[in-house]
Amino acid sequence: MKAKFWTGVMITLLTIFLVGAVISASRFLRTDDLLARGIGVGALLLVLIGAWVLWREISFGWRTERLGRILDAEDGLPEDTVERSPGGRADKAQADEQFRRYAAEAEAHPEDWRSWFRLSIAYDVASDRTRARKTMRKAIEMEKSSR
Repeated sequence: MKAKFWTGVMITLLTIFLVGAVISASRFLRTDDLLARGIGVGALLLVLIGAWVLWREISFGWRTERLGRILDAEDGLPEDTVERSPGGRADKAQADEQFRRYAAEAEAHPEDWRSWFRLSIAYDVASDRTRARKTMRKAIEMEKSSR
């Protein structure tokens, strides 16, 4: 619940920033100076990119949560058995062992989004966030196409 609160705070702050950028861009666009209009167009492009990134991340979170709820209802979520340091870092040997187990599962069942979801969690525990997100996106797409 704490993470959702801070996510909401960040979304609100980014939205305020984007609205402020649109207001500033519109002021630049209303001037007779060509350079100022260029800055206005550039600001609007940045707003569009920012809005797209914001939407992409929010929808990624919603879809990840949705799949997590499905797996939870099926009693298929991976157990968090990896010991952690006081700072929250996972024990490397245990994380690697967990990763190998879920990687083997994904190789054995490459068509099952559930195995890719669990592999994504294993990547995250092993501190490989880039692969964790990529693998979760694959699980989301697989589940979407299986409906």
